[in-house]
Amino acid sequence: MEPLVLLSARCLVAQRPLPAVPPHLYPALFQAAFLDGRAGALQDLVARWPFPLLNFQRIVGSRELLRDRSSKLCVQAVIGAVVEQLRLQLEEPARDSSRCRLRVLDVTGLPDDSSGRAPDGMSVWSGTVALAKACVEVSKHHRECREFQRRASKRHKGRSGAITAAAAPCPGGVDVHADFFVNRTSYGILRDALQTGNSGPLRLKCREFQAEKLSVDGIVSLLKSLDPRGVRRVDLRFRNLGLTGLSVVLLHLSQFPDLRSLKLQYSNVDVRRATPELVLGIRCLARELGKLPSLKELNLGSSRLSGNLRQVLELQAPLESLELAFCSLLPADFAFLSQSFHAPSLKRLDLSGHDFSQSLLPPLRHLLEETSSSLLHLDLMECRLTDSHLESLLASLRLCSRLQFLGLFGNSLSTSGLKDLLWKTAALPELRLVVYPFPVDCYKPGLHQRRSGSRWILEERLDRERLGAASAELGRLLESSGRGDVVWTYNPYGHGALDYFSL
Repeated sequence: MEPLVLLSARCLVAQRPLPAVPPHLYPALFQAAFLDGRAGALQDLVARWPFPLLNFQRIVGSRELLRDRSSKLCVQAVIGAVVEQLRLQLEEPARDSSRCRLRVLDVTGLPDDSSGRAPDGMSVWSGTVALAKACVEVSKHHRECREFQRRASKRHKGRSGAITAAAAPCPGGVDVHADFFVNRTSYGILRDALQTGNSGPLRLKCREFQAEKLSVDGIVSLLKSLDPRGVRRVDLRFRNLGLTGLSVVLLHLSQFPDLRSLKLQYSNVDVRRATPELVLGIRCLARELGKLPSLKELNLGSSRLSGNLRQVLELQAPLESLELAFCSLLPADFAFLSQSFHAPSLKRLDLSGHDFSQSLLPPLRHLLEETSSSLLHLDLMECRLTDSHLESLLASLRLCSRLQFLGLFGNSLSTSGLKDLLWKTAALPELRLVVYPFPVDCYKPGLHQRRSGSRWILEERLDRERLGAASAELGRLLESSGRGDVVWTYNPYGHGALDYFSL
């Protein structure tokens, strides 16, 4: 049942114009207007917002609640209302500014609706574009107003005119805190917004910066235009930066004192065949990574780092999240990681894409033992694990008493092996999600997947009836073991990865 305050607020925001209400009711009215999709009411509330801060997530509620709402029009309405207030202040600098006291708009943490879960949802990309366009618009209006005032002061020469022009108060403006996602399509507008708006009335402050398929020069240009304070994550993906490009980018990231998460997957780094140039490049990469004082999460997915992990991870402080999927690591790399100061601090570990069917299995067992006191999230997707390999891992795995997530998709495990895993991990008190592979005995006879651990899982060759029976049997075992609270699924999508900042 909804609280009485929210029910009353929903009745009020259905009215236009909104009646006068005490300031302490504004958050409840904002929440009601957002949840009901009342864009006009949101504009009215922003126009009279009585507080210096408006934080979307704090007022509206949880990310789950936001995710199911048609938020695009509502977010656009709020941004448009802020732009309108700044436009009025620029055109009438002497007007009473007490109607709207807003100085900081925080839209960080809004869920990314690019998946289409909410048909009218706003993705991080579209939100970035909307904010950038608003910033460019306000900056342009700011310049036009200043030019108009300059010309007006020239027309009214004399002391009185000079005093009038000088006495006009300068609007305080609004800082907008947001998460940015930029690609080649949106690069130009965000670049213009950052370069023209940093000193204007509408200033963009980035919390998390994600760039996809941008050139080194493009990435550097945007990083140089960001206010480095408060940027906690940089995520650069699907760009063949190479060692040289990564070193150039990291040179600029060393100016970001609050950077805690750095994701550099698919950067086309391959040092398996050492050359003098590659040796020098890995040294430069390691040197620049070592300059990041606050770094706690690092993703180097698909970087072929064979034999170089020790050098790369010589950091100032231990990591809490490390993703090394498909990194072609050697036994020596695992031995280093097990003995490093990172191991006892790791909460998240992704080692997908490594062949643990042979020489890497003992080092993996040792690593799990060293991380057992802290590990919450373990992903071993496509690691060529069979029932016998998993059985040899179970003793080490059961030491991870805080484990919440276990990913095993893409391995060659049988229904029998999965049942054994279920029984032996039922004692892990915090385990909540296990993503298991299609059991090998659920494929049609003679049509088994081409090779163990292949990324290409031939789903059309599955015997759906057998798969359904196996899934139902695992479900019954969960209930009988008293762990009906744990989700076991063969669907690797739609669960939402455990984000470092929610650990």
